[in-house]
Amino acid sequence: MAQETIFSKIINREIESDILYQDVLVTAFRDILPKAPIHVLIVPNILIQNVNQVKQEHEMILGRMFIVAARIAKQEKIDKKGYRLIINCNEHGGQEVHHIHMHLLGGKKLGPIL
Repeated sequence: MAQETIFSKIINREIESDILYQDVLVTAFRDILPKAPIHVLIVPNILIQNVNQVKQEHEMILGRMFIVAARIAKQEKIDKKGYRLIINCNEHGGQEVHHIHMHLLGGKKLGPIL
C-alpha cells in the first residue's frame, strides 16, 4: 500500500490549507512557499507517487488537473498574460513530495527555466 503524504492530509482536510478547488478527482490549494505571486498545487485525490507511476486508468484524473489549472488561472486573472504549469518527477526533476502534483505559477513574467 502506498504511503500517505502531506498532500493526502490536505485532501482529507486533516491539515488546514487554502483550498481553491476540490472535487472527487482532484484538489487545488495555494503553495505555502510560493515561487511566484500565484502558486497553486493541483493534486489527484488518490496517491500516484510520480509520473512513472501513471497508468491508463489515471487519464481522467490527469485531464482534470489541466482543466482545473485553466479554471484557476482564469479565476486568478492570469489566463490572458500567461502562466506556467510544472510537474516534477523524482530527485533529479526536483520532486519533493512523492504524490504527483502540478504547479500553477503566474502573476508576473516568469524567466526561463534553464
